[in-house]
Amino acid sequence: MGLTSGGTLLTAEEYHESLRAYQPKVFIDGDRVESVADDPRLAPGIRAVGVTYDFAQRVEFGGLMLAEQQTSGKQVNRMLHINRHTEDLLSKLEAVRLLCRESGCAQRYLTHDALNAIFQSTHRLDENQGSGEYLERFLAYLHGVQDKDLTLGVAMTDAKGERSLRPHSQSNPDTYVHIVERRSDGIVISGTKAIVTGAPYMHELLVMPCRTMIEADADFAVCCAVPLDVAGLTIISRVAGRPGEADAKFSAKYGQSTAVCQFDKVFVPWDRVFMAGEWEHTEHLVTSYANHHRHSCIGARAGFGDLLIGAGSLMTEANGLDIETVPHLRDSMVELIKIVEGFFACGVASSVYGVQDPCGSFMPEPVFSNVGKLLLATQIYDMHRIAHEVSGGLIVALPGPDEDHNPHTAGDLAAVLGARPDVPYAQRAEVSRLLGDLTASSTGGWYSVISLHGGGSPQAMKREIFRRYPIEERRALVERLLDRGVADTGESGAPPRARQPGQCCTTGCVPPALPQDAPD
Repeated sequence: MGLTSGGTLLTAEEYHESLRAYQPKVFIDGDRVESVADDPRLAPGIRAVGVTYDFAQRVEFGGLMLAEQQTSGKQVNRMLHINRHTEDLLSKLEAVRLLCRESGCAQRYLTHDALNAIFQSTHRLDENQGSGEYLERFLAYLHGVQDKDLTLGVAMTDAKGERSLRPHSQSNPDTYVHIVERRSDGIVISGTKAIVTGAPYMHELLVMPCRTMIEADADFAVCCAVPLDVAGLTIISRVAGRPGEADAKFSAKYGQSTAVCQFDKVFVPWDRVFMAGEWEHTEHLVTSYANHHRHSCIGARAGFGDLLIGAGSLMTEANGLDIETVPHLRDSMVELIKIVEGFFACGVASSVYGVQDPCGSFMPEPVFSNVGKLLLATQIYDMHRIAHEVSGGLIVALPGPDEDHNPHTAGDLAAVLGARPDVPYAQRAEVSRLLGDLTASSTGGWYSVISLHGGGSPQAMKREIFRRYPIEERRALVERLLDRGVADTGESGAPPRARQPGQCCTTGCVPPALPQDAPD
């Protein structure tokens, strides 16, 4: 299929301006936000998402940031693209790392992950329901989003209420988003999504179930798309980053808001509904999204690791030390590199061994993606610790930036806090404050928590790894070796070991061929 220009590829400024077309009901710190595009408390988040737009305009990043949408033949932003083959998975992983080493967290990759999961699930719904309406409806929506180059938020995590109870058993049903009315022209939904990344400055929200449902939970099995300013939606948001704080050398520019989204009898027309009560398919949708998203999180946190590695090296130099000649600093830096590239390598493996879904798209190999996400989730604290080790205590002890220009103190500070003659005090202060911002401020704590719990808790990754890992194949391997006398202990009286079908040949079995990339 020949490549066509398709819709508009926006710049960061055009994305910023496009937000003025929406009038969402947003509250921050008790205040009603009059204009999302103009509120300084949201500016760092808007700038971070803007990176995904501007990088798509740069010729040198075209191979990573742009892709051909197979169902339309149009050129689209990578963050809106449905993966066609394993190369797409690898390109998405690298694109997310590129974006997040610039912005800390570019956020828009959630759009990609949700679109890919819904594409898979609507195809599966059609196969099981014997109709073509689900995928056709979703493709019409997808192509519209791509043509307008929109950014979509993912409203997935419900408030959950009493966690020991299923959705239908909650005393307050609004702790989960659910269908309250079915009409000839659409559905009406109510409920609460508790953690929605970047909600105030999205164009639309993709509402998705957060768990596997049972038949009694059918009204809670809902997936749909709503404009940000749809009637009945209230967004209660945190500030994005640390705007206006002089020592926030990174998060005053780039940040992320999270929000609680309350749906109060929100009407959704059928052309925006992708699941409405089909509870049997919630597990597939939830696990598919989790797999895509954990793969993206690997790239995102590798980009954050790049920031820590670079800042740690600069801080060491500013402290007057040569990292190549001080063994303990060099070893610490290698440890940091090992952590970052270790979990990123899992993302690469998950891409290379990507699995083709029955719908034709590709998804990350789930064991590698979950292992990589589990590694980064638990090692983010080690990343911060190592950055602190190589940087020293000045990153939390340095006086505030106003002292740099205080005539009563500025000269004295510059004279005594400079560590080497070829590195000015101002440079040491800047990198020190940046590292403090990234690792030892509210921003640093925020990065830790989203790394630990974003895309599911570590326990969720562990369950998925155990569920999908071929333990029985490994067990059969050892049984086969034992049966061949590799570990023969003689007559023991034990009964013969059971063999799995296909595991009894004398030369071993040939693994199935890896899926071939689809042609461009």
